[in-house]
Amino acid sequence: MSRIGNIPILIPNNVFVKKQDNIIYIKGPLGKLNQKIIGDINIIINNNNIIVKRKHNDKKNRALHGLYRMLIYNMIKGVSNGFKKKLELIGVGFRANINNNQILNLNIGYSHNIMIKLPQSITLEVKMEKNKKTQMILKSYDKQLLGIVAAKIRSLRKPEPYKGKGIRYINEYVIKKPGKSAK
Repeated sequence: MSRIGNIPILIPNNVFVKKQDNIIYIKGPLGKLNQKIIGDINIIINNNNIIVKRKHNDKKNRALHGLYRMLIYNMIKGVSNGFKKKLELIGVGFRANINNNQILNLNIGYSHNIMIKLPQSITLEVKMEKNKKTQMILKSYDKQLLGIVAAKIRSLRKPEPYKGKGIRYINEYVIKKPGKSAK
């Protein structure tokens, strides 16, 4: 029995939900998303809530039951409120700039700058204050795409274990190794 899958999803007033064939469409003030439903999962849309049920109790459908409930919940939350991820640059001379045509320019210690074209649904804000670490705040209504882009940016310069320099999520704890000890 899925505890998460049985919880009904409340639909806010400003969100429109439609199911057609095996695809659920969700439209809100921030954007629109869709999700294809596979397996024997049944989605029931009432007045202001969605109930996800499974037709059979086999292993595959039990696994998909809670998954689809959370995917639909995240889609509704995203188109109504949105999501954000915060990254920080730690290192001497590490800089980030954003052009108005969605191109992120990173100077993170390589011999050249790294340019990344961001998807249309993602907005980026760069905060550079004196004597503080540079912060990048990524915002989007699509949680999956936001996580993928944030992980891609972080993978360009992961925090190294000796001084902790690199790109990391805010409040991410990096275990530091001791360096060579003097005799």
